[in-house]
Amino acid sequence: MTKALLPAAFLAALALSPAFAQAKPAAKPAEKSKATDVAAGFIGETVNVNVVNVDVYVTDSKGNRVKGLTRDDFQLFEDGRPMAITNFFSMDEGKPVTTGAPLKVVPNQETPAPAPEVSANLPNPEDQRLVLIVYVDNVNLRPFNRNRVLKELRVFLNTKLRREDLVMLVSYDRSVHVRQQLTSDPSLINSQLVALEKISAQGTHADSERRDALQRIDEAQNASEALNYARSYAESQYNDLAFSIDALRDIVNGLAGMPGRKAVIYVSDGLQLIVGQDVYYAVQEKFKDTTGITQSFDYDTSRRFRELTATANANRVTFYTIDAAGLRGYSSISAENQTPGQGVFIDQIQIQNVQSSIRLMADETGGKTIFNTNSFLPGLEKIAEDFRTYYSLGYSPQHSGDGRYHEIKVKLKKKGLVARNREGYRDKTAETQMNDGTLAALSFPFQSNSLGVDINFGTPTKRSDGFFVVPVDVRIPLGKLVMIPRETENEASARVFVAAQDTQGGVSEVQQAAVPIRIPNDQVATIGQKYYTYTLSLLMRAGEQKVAVGLRDDIANTTSFVARSLRVGG
Repeated sequence: MTKALLPAAFLAALALSPAFAQAKPAAKPAEKSKATDVAAGFIGETVNVNVVNVDVYVTDSKGNRVKGLTRDDFQLFEDGRPMAITNFFSMDEGKPVTTGAPLKVVPNQETPAPAPEVSANLPNPEDQRLVLIVYVDNVNLRPFNRNRVLKELRVFLNTKLRREDLVMLVSYDRSVHVRQQLTSDPSLINSQLVALEKISAQGTHADSERRDALQRIDEAQNASEALNYARSYAESQYNDLAFSIDALRDIVNGLAGMPGRKAVIYVSDGLQLIVGQDVYYAVQEKFKDTTGITQSFDYDTSRRFRELTATANANRVTFYTIDAAGLRGYSSISAENQTPGQGVFIDQIQIQNVQSSIRLMADETGGKTIFNTNSFLPGLEKIAEDFRTYYSLGYSPQHSGDGRYHEIKVKLKKKGLVARNREGYRDKTAETQMNDGTLAALSFPFQSNSLGVDINFGTPTKRSDGFFVVPVDVRIPLGKLVMIPRETENEASARVFVAAQDTQGGVSEVQQAAVPIRIPNDQVATIGQKYYTYTLSLLMRAGEQKVAVGLRDDIANTTSFVARSLRVGG
């Protein structure tokens, strides 16, 4: 979904040509648009209002879901400072709740209490729509474990999602494969889940490498030899794990510009937080006088996992993680896997290690982990409760786009209640937000076009190296832009962001250019009927392509994102 998944040569071929930065725009009359005229008397400075949404899940001390709270029941803090809750949204069993509903506690195992007053006609805002990614990590899964989880996931998707929810299925098989694009039809996802059961899962390879490392350590004649075996194993696994984390980060970054509540259900047999920790402990157990256990911290991935969760929090993405291994047995007492010198203690270290990472992913993003069970539906039901019943608190910090990470804490005034939410977020710059929105329009069925931008493609010209130069006209309704009056003209300030994608999911870097627009004072009254056309050139290879354009009005702080497909080279 992002450049990290693509060969560098392809990126170079897909990148924008230098003509983009030098393109000369021109104002052209066009057919009458729906835009209204801009008031010529607009004077003032731009104020960026940045609203941060925090999704909160509330339970009582027994874990029962709590409903019917109002904004007055919450206290919200950023970096330890109290913040005024300016926006409040409550969802009860998939329905928006009207204000003033009384507090209701619904026990998990008892008949639900009467529901708070709800409005069936109250629309669900776009920024509250659920976008769910089901992520199956085939590299870190054993086939049997994966397939039993997928069976219960199919039941979950058929029964627990709402009609307006969007779901995508991806698998990680040394690279990310989109098995089903975003859809509101769970049957499409389920058919691909069935097909996924027939694809190889590679977790058994890691089991074999671990057994071999433990066997060699048991047979080692001295501590130095044993540590070399442990180091070789750890380095190999650490390299594989780095790619696994990068793939997850690419998914999270791809979701960045999508509006709504975004969640990833991550299915694996766990990821090592400290790679090879159990194998180094095996060395310590055999050679009591060695201090080699400290070497395992050279392969500590906790910082990378926290970077992943920080990125998820910045993009309003929550991780729900499933340990597909379920109730784990100890390989040291299995006749098939038994290795001399390996004990239950070493297995316990390994289990705790692989579960710690997926618990961290969920805990720090406000999600949940399903582990130590062979029955996954009860845990999936808890996840469904998060999707259907929650509170969303919005506030406007004084800073805007400072690029820094800010800690969030939510407290409840009523005693005995527990709030679960993401732990913080990174305040993105306007440029980062535009990059994210442009990539989202490219990768997902997402368009938000309040400025009425349109894209037209010219005739591609083939170059001697086989690539094509594709002219692209970005048509901007002048009546939609806010202009500042100057002495002889009115001035708008806009920026165009553009990226392209091929059919294999290869994505170019987002590039941008400023579009200064100046309209003589005597023509301002007629701009509602005209477009401003900005022409740029893209360098592409032959085949199906998709182009996304983002436009930002820097004065009004308004944005548009559109995408169009074309075929290059016949």
